[in-house]
Amino acid sequence: MKDYSAFENKLHKLRDEMTSRISAIDKEVRHREEPVEKDFAEQVTQGENDDVLNALDDEARETVQKIDGALLRIKEGTYGTCVSCGNPINQKRLEAIPYATLCIECAE
Repeated sequence: MKDYSAFENKLHKLRDEMTSRISAIDKEVRHREEPVEKDFAEQVTQGENDDVLNALDDEARETVQKIDGALLRIKEGTYGTCVSCGNPINQKRLEAIPYATLCIECAE
C-alpha cells in the first residue's frame, strides 16, 4: 500500500476550507447578521444573490462528500485506483484533484 499521507493532509485541509465556506454561506443566506431588506427591489436582488450562494453551497457540500469518499478510500487502501477500470490514477491528476475517482482516460 502506498503512503498517501500527503494527500490525506491535503484532503483534510480542503475539507476544512469547504466546511468553512458552507458555514459562511449558511450565515449569509439565512441573514443571521443582517435583516432582510425592506425595499422590494432590494429583496429581489438579495434573492438572486441567495440563489447564487445556494448553488455555491451545493457545490461545496458535493465536494465535501467527494473528499469524505477519498478519505475512506485511503483507509480502505483503494485510494488512487480508478473506480471504473481499476487502473492507477496518475499522480499529477491526484495532485490537481485529490478526490478524483477516475483515471484521465475514464474521465473523458
